Amino acid sequence: MQNPLFKKLSILYVQMEEEYDHVAGKIGLSCHGCPDNCCNSYFQHHTHIEWAYLWKGMESHSDEKQRELLDKAGEYITKSQALLAQGLRPRIMCPLNDNGLCQLYEHRLMICRMHGVPNSFVRPDGKRISFPGCFRCQELGSDLEEVPVLERTRFYQELASLEIAFAGSKSKGLSKVNLTIAEMLVNGPPSVASQK
Repeated sequence: MQNPLFKKLSILYVQMEEEYDHVAGKIGLSCHGCPDNCCNSYFQHHTHIEWAYLWKGMESHSDEKQRELLDKAGEYITKSQALLAQGLRPRIMCPLNDNGLCQLYEHRLMICRMHGVPNSFVRPDGKRISFPGCFRCQELGSDLEEVPVLERTRFYQELASLEIAFAGSKSKGLSKVNLTIAEMLVNGPPSVASQK
């Protein structure tokens, strides 16, 4: 039986994508034909519910496909750890990317859905954090009188509420997530009671 919180998460993801498309449309941003690929960016993800939802997608694949993705994830971890040990930020293709297509596209995480456009959010301590967008977005935005910005605060707050509900009574003592997609795959699904 699927956790009902996953339905709420999928609705939140749709809202994120709609807002992303709105801002990208105003800028004229499209990933089509881009010489770069965001899938080789070194992202760490921070919620158990997204981690579990990613695994829901993983479990929809055959055992053979899962082994293939886990092998690629293991290689990613080995390469990224070697680069991090040298003080370098890894630029390695995500293990879920196969010829430009995400193998768990419907289950991809928040940052995979919202990276690229200018965005900002207010942290719980009141500090505003802003990002200018990817290089292509910055180039396109340089011709605009006013560059639109995707406000992420509401999305983070709603995701945080889902995370607390997902963890249930364990939420206060739950360790923080700070994992790449590859690490989430190799580590298996998160062990949170309400996931069952």
